[in-house]
Amino acid sequence: MAVSDLSRKPWDVVIVGGGHNGLTCAAYLARAGKQVLVLEKRDRVGGACTIEEPWPGIRVSPCAYLAGLLHPLVVEELDLPALGFSWFPAINGLFLPFEDGTSVQLYEDDEQCEAEIARLSPRDVSGWRAMCQLISRTRDRLRPANESDVWIGEPPTREQIERRLGKDKEAYKLLFEWSMAEMVEHYLTDERLQAGYLGQGIIGTNASPFDAGTASIRFHHSSGRLGGMPGMWGYVKGGMGMVSFHIAEAAAKAGATIATGIPVARILPGEGVQLEGGETIHAPVVIANADPRTALRLLGNHADPLWRAKIAGIPMRGCTLKLNVWLKELPNFRARPGTLEPHHYGQINTPLSKQQWKDNYAAARAGKLPPRIWTELYFQSVHDDSVAPAGTHTMSVFAQYVPYEFANSDWTKLALDAIARYTSNIPAAVIECEALGPRDIEQRVGLTGGHIFQGECLPDYMWDRRLSCRTPMRGFYLCGAATHPGGSVIAINGRNAAMAVIADSRRSVSASAAG
Repeated sequence: MAVSDLSRKPWDVVIVGGGHNGLTCAAYLARAGKQVLVLEKRDRVGGACTIEEPWPGIRVSPCAYLAGLLHPLVVEELDLPALGFSWFPAINGLFLPFEDGTSVQLYEDDEQCEAEIARLSPRDVSGWRAMCQLISRTRDRLRPANESDVWIGEPPTREQIERRLGKDKEAYKLLFEWSMAEMVEHYLTDERLQAGYLGQGIIGTNASPFDAGTASIRFHHSSGRLGGMPGMWGYVKGGMGMVSFHIAEAAAKAGATIATGIPVARILPGEGVQLEGGETIHAPVVIANADPRTALRLLGNHADPLWRAKIAGIPMRGCTLKLNVWLKELPNFRARPGTLEPHHYGQINTPLSKQQWKDNYAAARAGKLPPRIWTELYFQSVHDDSVAPAGTHTMSVFAQYVPYEFANSDWTKLALDAIARYTSNIPAAVIECEALGPRDIEQRVGLTGGHIFQGECLPDYMWDRRLSCRTPMRGFYLCGAATHPGGSVIAINGRNAAMAVIADSRRSVSASAAG
């Protein structure tokens, strides 16, 4: 549809940004009978969760790489499986090779995992079991597999969370107090295991694993129930970006209009939006899937001063590095040789020592390139041969920490050097590689500061302290990762915003009728 046609048509809702949350919001609103228009400035939908082809025959998502927190309610209500959504559970869990030649495969199956830990550090089996039980019971209390899940609807207050936790002091520490280092040291004694787990507490987070609250990051990423499998992560058929494409199809099927390649210049609360071309599209409700600082810029003088100040106080400087790599063969890890082994079907970390974690973080915070970097590796192609030519593989590398200040650093060498310490065939196995540092992510995807979660997910910025989908500006809402329940490919953020818009619309109609 031409822009001139879009500007003439009456809309109930305009959504700025076609990321997965914006598309989810559009699907629910269209299903409720609203005339919905999604405007995406890029030529494709999905934002950080999309599909690109950097080299012929290679399909990758520039940022998102693995599913786990995608809400089952959205999958069910939008009937995504009927639209082609399917995934492969990463049941082989997390592989940790160590520099002394030892290693451990932390399978999702408890019996297999305990056998691995018993070989590495027999005295830690009971502690590992207790740590897993803590996460499991906390998930069950906060995120049961029913409508009582606190991710659905309005965020809970800290008091409401405490009531759910009861007298479980360890659960409270997990959610609000412990650093990741304190958590692993509480349950585990082996220095290798402790250090190897630290990366799970800083995913997408500009904080040290020795900083208070980082254990909550571990819980956040362990609290999913995709496919009815508690804590499980997996690979989406066709690539992670297919999540956005399937949701976009659901939205279009419900009647929403999705227009790409159309950048918005201004948000006019209660009126609509103005496009960069000068055209105005009218709608009483505007919803931003864009990050809140981008939304502030688009709002200009329409932004409430107190709301503006709140957003200014949210840390939004990214520290992550994403590599998309095309390989001749999978990495051969010296600790467990082979180029198609059980660990290639899960995820792999290249660990740092505790001191290296501290040095790495301090360097990045000071705007310097760190001497060592932590990486987490994923291989979509071992589950799904549709993403790479026969005989070759894709490798997604998620790494921390890198400084925002370096726009054109040799990120590739930094990450591949970390992997090469544990392998015999990296970088020789690399055919092509692209690297995205924080500024690259900011420029390419549009996330302010290159922060993949639209702002920190530490305890001070979560639950009822996260931004509400409702704003002080009448007719203006948020639906992205900056809202409850936080970052990652979740989609419930978009549903929550849609439900808020629908409820407010009904109240407005009732008030008008009563008047």
